Amino acid sequence: MASDIDLVNYIADQCGGAGEITTRLMFGDYAIYCDGKIFGLISDNGFYVKPTDAGKQQLREVVMRPPYEGAKDYFFLADIDDRDYISALVRATCNALPEPKPRKRKK
Repeated sequence: MASDIDLVNYIADQCGGAGEITTRLMFGDYAIYCDGKIFGLISDNGFYVKPTDAGKQQLREVVMRPPYEGAKDYFFLADIDDRDYISALVRATCNALPEPKPRKRKK
């Protein structure tokens, strides 16, 4: 089941204090990026953040679950209404994630 675009936009707005937030439709649901770095997924109207030690320290409650069948567990955030909390989590997570690999140029 695809996520509601209004919810996707709301979550992206809630993350806005962390940097430039963008989303991309992928396989029926959404990848979410901060300053060009993928940090989570929005799947079946749920918000999932890649697990990192730095992100875990920001969480009020650690809930792990896969965003889709067969996926690795991510942090699941049920409370998406506190913009400062979400932005701090995204910032900590992105700082802990490696830089994205440069894209190869097509010939």
